[in-house]
Amino acid sequence: MKNFTIYLILFFFLVVSKVIGQETFESEAKRIANKIEKITKEEKEALKQEIEAINVQLSEGKITQEQADKRKKELAEARAVIIEEKVTLAQNELNDLVQKKVDGKIKEDSAKIYMIRWKSYKHDRDSIRGEKRTTSQFVFAMGLNNMLADGKLQDSKYSFIGSHFYEWGFTYNSRLMKNDNLLHAKYGLSLMYNNIRATENKSFVVNGDQTNLEINPIHLTESRFRNVYLVLPVHLEFDFTRPVQSNGKTYFKTHKSFRFGIGGYTGINVKSKQILKFEEEDLKYKTRIKGDYNVNNFIYGLSSYIGYRDLSLYFKYDLNPLFQDNLVKENNISLGLRLDLN
Repeated sequence: MKNFTIYLILFFFLVVSKVIGQETFESEAKRIANKIEKITKEEKEALKQEIEAINVQLSEGKITQEQADKRKKELAEARAVIIEEKVTLAQNELNDLVQKKVDGKIKEDSAKIYMIRWKSYKHDRDSIRGEKRTTSQFVFAMGLNNMLADGKLQDSKYSFIGSHFYEWGFTYNSRLMKNDNLLHAKYGLSLMYNNIRATENKSFVVNGDQTNLEINPIHLTESRFRNVYLVLPVHLEFDFTRPVQSNGKTYFKTHKSFRFGIGGYTGINVKSKQILKFEEEDLKYKTRIKGDYNVNNFIYGLSSYIGYRDLSLYFKYDLNPLFQDNLVKENNISLGLRLDLN
């Protein structure tokens, strides 16, 4: 079965490469044909303008009819020579393409042609074409996570380096003003993973409506508490990307310069889980304990980011405490890096 899968994949790529090679040959042949047609049209148009100029001179009496006819004949012969020379070069290019196809060299050349055209397309798209007024991005963020109580960081209770957060989702970015690129509304849907690692061999224990850290009788190699939230983030983004001027038109882009956003988020808790690792008699154990742990079902907070192009420094802070009725109110706080990929 494994070998069959490998052969199937190889066959698929072989077919695709042949199709791409054939399409590239046809597109190149068409390009050369269009080039020949363009040469003929341009030279005929140039001859037409030259003849019109001679007719003007004739109507103004600057030259005689005989001189006009002679001059038109000379110009026509000169343009015919130019057309022949340029078309010959294009025909040689076509003959070379056909010969490469016959010799089986078109695959390598077609790949080069494809890459050149793709780079040219990207350059044209990035440098000339603008973006739609509303664009979309994939968002990924990660960094350090901890808790605040009475305005103080609880880094003695939770590992400062070992506690992390992750976030991924999708956002929309809408330019608020038609002819100005500074202000954008950024909104979307994300999954947040907030992890805190308890220190001093402690783990969370539920006692009625209280959820407390207590020393675990088993020597733990890891004690991690994870909460997963489905949130709706909303930010007002200031994007300092300058618009591009081309052919008298203004094109707007995003994420090409410095930018920062300020806003917040609201959402619901979809999972709470405690992960405990320990060893006994040279055996390693990993226990996952799911439950509500008296965690708030809803979450809301403030967030902000500042950065350059796709990468930014990201800060978020929960306005409501992690646990509903704990005597000591602890609020989640995070700092990390954020990627917004168009």
